[in-house]
Amino acid sequence: MIKCLEEDVRARLRSGVAIKSLGFQCRCYPFRSELVLPFLPRPREERILASQHSREADADSLQSLLSGWDNPIFACYPEVAVDVSSSQAGNLAVKVHNILYPYRFTKEMIHSMQVLQQVDNKFIACLINTRSEVNEYSDGNLLVLVDQHAAHERIRLEQLIAESYEKPSAVSGKKKLLSSIICPPLEIEVTEEQRRLLRCCYKSLEDLGLGLSFPENRNQILVGKVPLCFMEREANELRRKRQPVAKSIVEELIQEQIELLQTTGGARGTLPLTFLKVLASQACHGAIKFNDSLTMEESSQLIEALSCCQLPFQCAHGRPSMLPLADTDHLPQEKQQPKPNLAKLRKMAQAWQLFGKQRHHHGTEL
Repeated sequence: MIKCLEEDVRARLRSGVAIKSLGFQCRCYPFRSELVLPFLPRPREERILASQHSREADADSLQSLLSGWDNPIFACYPEVAVDVSSSQAGNLAVKVHNILYPYRFTKEMIHSMQVLQQVDNKFIACLINTRSEVNEYSDGNLLVLVDQHAAHERIRLEQLIAESYEKPSAVSGKKKLLSSIICPPLEIEVTEEQRRLLRCCYKSLEDLGLGLSFPENRNQILVGKVPLCFMEREANELRRKRQPVAKSIVEELIQEQIELLQTTGGARGTLPLTFLKVLASQACHGAIKFNDSLTMEESSQLIEALSCCQLPFQCAHGRPSMLPLADTDHLPQEKQQPKPNLAKLRKMAQAWQLFGKQRHHHGTEL
């Protein structure tokens, strides 16, 4: 019954006849029938074909849009690959070189580093031996540039870290950070839950140079001791007529320790990040700068001190301290030009002279 009714409606719509039997009256014209037909159920085959045509049309329109769009951020990839057997591969020499000859630096390589000279008052040119068989008397093969500021910054950072600890006691053997007393104590606002965590572990925080006390106010703690480097940073800021920073640094350190207590239960393996950031700033301000001229002896002492560091390949902020430039083992060797054979050239010259005389003689006879 429904199928017959559907076919009758479709026939009337195509012919433009008014529909009265469905309880309403409207005039449908053939050129407007597409506005009504989509709302009527269609056979399954027609629906599948319509959806396929719709997807193909959307894909074509999107592809045409992308093909004509000039992306301002990412360049389009080349459709034709570079032929490495032709002259087009000349520009890829560095990339191919890095892929074929990857380097893995070790601390032992820095001990054998040979200093060449300072470059542009910014870098120190050195040679490193990266060969598998390292010979004490063999020259280095890899030319590297050492960033003099990054290298000295790393040296100073590790020196400052070593100087920030108290001498370990013979009884406990624990390493504690040097601390400084603040008077009056700093008032730090915390939540009741944070106060409870800090009160449970305040003894372990003394190893980080923090001396905490807990007044009756439940939303506050008092900090009477802080790491010594915090007060040195405070003094430097005040000397430069800047705003005090001690309280904000202490708040950052306490917040870091609270998050550590909440996630790991108080387990600590490294120095706090807040503490390292303060020391990194001190190391940076006192390090050798660009445009500082270094003698050959000073450059050698800098590289020697860098070789004794725990992390010699990056500065205090994570920037690389050295960069490989060229490997002498993989550079094309210049071919020696063969020496000219003077005797052969003399004979050829005499032969040409005789040939010229004979041609001249035949020309006069004619």
